[in-house]
Parts: sequence; C-alpha cells; structure tokens
Amino acid sequence: MPNWFRLTKAVLVAGSLMASAAHAEETVTWWDFLSGGDGVRMKQLISDFNAAHQGKIKIDATTLEWGTPFYAKVQTSAAVGEAPDIMTYHASRIPLAVKQGILQEITADHWKTMGLSQSDYAPATWDAVTSDGKQYAVPLDTHPIVLYYNKDLLKKAGVLGDDGKPKGMDSRENFTATLKALKEAGVKFPLGSVTADGNFMFRTIYSFMGQQDGELMTDGEFLAGDNAKKLENALSVLADWTKEGLQSTYTDYPATVALFTSGEAAMMINGVWEVPTMTDLAKNGKLFDWGAVELPVIFDHPSTYADSHSFAIPANKGKEMSPEKRAAVLEVMSWISKNSLFWATAGHIPAYGPVTNSAEYKAMEPNATYSSLTTNMIFDPKTPLAGIAGPIFDVMSNFFVPTLNGEMEPAEAVEEIKAGLEDL
Repeated sequence: MPNWFRLTKAVLVAGSLMASAAHAEETVTWWDFLSGGDGVRMKQLISDFNAAHQGKIKIDATTLEWGTPFYAKVQTSAAVGEAPDIMTYHASRIPLAVKQGILQEITADHWKTMGLSQSDYAPATWDAVTSDGKQYAVPLDTHPIVLYYNKDLLKKAGVLGDDGKPKGMDSRENFTATLKALKEAGVKFPLGSVTADGNFMFRTIYSFMGQQDGELMTDGEFLAGDNAKKLENALSVLADWTKEGLQSTYTDYPATVALFTSGEAAMMINGVWEVPTMTDLAKNGKLFDWGAVELPVIFDHPSTYADSHSFAIPANKGKEMSPEKRAAVLEVMSWISKNSLFWATAGHIPAYGPVTNSAEYKAMEPNATYSSLTTNMIFDPKTPLAGIAGPIFDVMSNFFVPTLNGEMEPAEAVEEIKAGLEDL
C-alpha cells in the first residue's frame, strides 16, 4: 500500500473522529430537590428535553433531599470539584451561596445566548437572583402562598361574592367578619393555618409585614425603627384569630391540608404547590368546588411572600467547564424556561413572562387568578442568614408557634425575636 494512501487514510480517519467528537452527545449532570408533584413534573420536562435534543444533549438527573441536606451537599461538593453541571436553587439562598463562592455568575453573554433578558421577568423575581449587580441564577418560577377556599361552604355562609371569590378581602375588619360568619354557620375552622410550624408561618407573617411596608432587615440591622411594631401587628392579627376560634391551633402541615380537603376548614393559607393536590382530588370527584386567590389585604396594600425555584451553575473548584458543556447547560436553562407552561400545572407561577402572558396560561385556573400577585411579591431580605432552612427562619420559628397558639403575647415574642436575631 503506497505511503500516500496510508497518509490520506489516516487523515480521513482522524478527521472523521474529530467530527464525531465535535458532534458527540453532551451529558449534563443535574441535581434537584424536587419531590412529590414537583418531582413528577420536572422529570417529565427532563424527559421532554432529552427527546427534543436526542444525540446532542442529555440531562442525567439526580434528586436529593430538600432543604439543609441539599445545600450542605452542594457546598461540600463544589469545594472539591464534584458538584453537578446545573442544579435547582432557591433564590432566597443566593446571598449565602455568593458569600460561600459556590455559584458562577450568569453573565450578559450567557443571557444573550439563552435568548432571555431582564425584561422577561417581574422586577422582584429578577432582583431575587441578583447580588451586587450580578445575576447568579435563572428564575424558573415564583411560588408564593395563597388563600385556598371552599366555595360551597362560603356560599352557604353568605360570604362568597358574585365573582366567585371570598368576601371581605379588602381589610382586616372585613376578612375577620368573613371568618366569623363561617364560624356562625357551623364551620369548625374558618381558616386552616400551619400553626405548629413557625418556619412555614414565616411566610404569612412576613406577607402581613410587607402589607405595612415592613422589613426584617434595614441597612444590616434587624427590625430597625418601626419594623418591630409592624411584626407585632402581624402577629397580633393571627393571635387574635386563634383566640376567637377562627383559626386552627397547633396544626402541622399534613393536618392543615387534611382539614381543608375534608371540609373542616373553609379556607387555608398554603403554598401554590398544593394546587395539584386539589386538582387531582377534584378530577376524581373527591373534592368540593374550590378556588385560590391572593392573600387578603389585612393592612395597607397587597403583599405576598414568595421564593423562586431557579437554575444555578456551581463553581466547581479546580474544574473548568468546557465551552461545549457550558453551551449545553445554557440550552437546558433556556429550553426549560421557555417550555415552563407544563411546570405551571404544579401550581407555580412561571417566571418567564412570555409564558405567563400566553393565552394558554391565562386559561389555566386557579393559576391565572392568583398570578396577579407577582406585582406585589416580597422576597427574603438579602443576607446570608436568610433563605430556606436559614438561621433567620429558625430563630423566629421558636416564638411564632407559642404566639400563634395563645401562649405568648405578640409584644413579648417580638422582643425575644429581636434579641435572637441580633445574636446572629
């Protein structure tokens, strides 16, 4: 065989191998903390993504335990270069992650490559993934708390409006009157609340603080100025409802859902993630006529606590991400964001504006009804001490439970909370 033929053949084989390598399927290692209905829906989205990108990009997904275990594993793994290529992350945890140095910035070039921009997101949602003027995650949704209600019980008590929503949503006095009317109509618990879990009740209490323009932290100081009084006001409302028998007491999360779905509680404050529970029960003929709306305006104006599931890229120590891998990761975040209408069936409000502005989303109930609250959202204060499973939650939780269940006065609780926060 002539040498020139061998050389030509070698060149052709090498070129073929290079072409194959250039078009090899890129595997993206993914971690999330999504279980239940969230998990089912995200697994479907991942499957749809893989099908749409067959031979090009494949997501290899792992689901880990929600909360502290997830974030602890991310921190230790990133420190030794063994974190995934992409992960789900709560926006409220970003300040701590930035301080720890475990997140990569999502740069202007990245946003351009993904075909996403600031104008696609609600201001509060965009700000929630921003730290010191830089973005560290791509928001997937906002998941606030809402007011679920039993239309049948409200109608029977004469407190269901002609618009199909609860009456008295405009003030403390009027909403309390609605609760009392339900009580007088024989409803065991006009309102079901997770009063045995202070971490969860933080959401309601912080919402009521926000309705007074209250802040937990101002210029690095906890409950400065009149913010302590605003926290006391928020606690007082809930404590008064308990004293008057209008709210369930020492109720944990599963029991709260059970009280509502059984008809023992006419209304319930809970996260939008319980929408699939209601939808599935109703579909099987096991639930009453129900709805979900933004929280009542107890104080000055609408305000609802929210957090955001987002996508983040770990800063793997000593492990540089290849251009091909980064392109694949950006495609994952872009594609799922733009195809997040299905994610809305989990009850969440998609963060990507073109989805929530679509006719398909506007026809989705009760999501479309409560999605108006995105203009009134408040997120956790921007401090490494805040966020899901963070120290602020733990300190405040210790005093929320006795206060909401009539064992501690709101003013005393606020004093203890302020001292505990300052110790942080």
